[in-house]
Amino acid sequence: MSIDVNNESGTEVDEQAILDIARYALARMRIHPLSELSVIVVDANAMEQLHIQWMDLPGPTDVMSFPMDELRPPSKDDDEPPQGLLGDIVLCPEVAKKQGEEAETQHSMDEELQLLTVHGVLHLLGYDHEERDEKAEMFGLQAAIVDGWRAEKGLTGPSPAPTVS
Repeated sequence: MSIDVNNESGTEVDEQAILDIARYALARMRIHPLSELSVIVVDANAMEQLHIQWMDLPGPTDVMSFPMDELRPPSKDDDEPPQGLLGDIVLCPEVAKKQGEEAETQHSMDEELQLLTVHGVLHLLGYDHEERDEKAEMFGLQAAIVDGWRAEKGLTGPSPAPTVS
C-alpha cells in the first residue's frame, strides 16, 4: 500500500500513527495492496479555503476527502480487489484538537486525527452519513476499525467517540 502523509500544518502530529491506521483501515476494507492514498495535514486557514471552495461552507472543517478512482471494497465473491488511486484525505489538527477536547470522552488531538483518518478513508470508499441508516453503517464500521487498530497496537482506554456529524 502506498500511503503518503504530508504535514503542511506547522503543528506536530503523529504522522506514523496516521500512516499506520490508514494502512490498517485499507487492509481491513480489503483494498488492493498496490493502491495509493495521500493524506495531507493543513492549518485552519488552508482547510477553510478548501471547505469554501468545495463545499461552499464557511470556516475550517476537520476532514475532507477527495476520491480519485472511486474504488469500492470488493464483495465477498471477488477474488482480487481492483487497484487504483484512492485519492486525498485532508486533515486539520486545529479542528481535531478542539473536537477531542469537547468530546464526551475527551481525547488527544492525535487520537482525533486517527479517527478522522479512518473517517476519510471510508468516505473515499463511498461511505456517507447523510441518512440515518448510512450514518449507522459508516460510524459502526469506523468504530470497529479504530477499536481493532487500537487493540492491535495494545492501546488502552476508550476509543475516541465519533465527533464528526
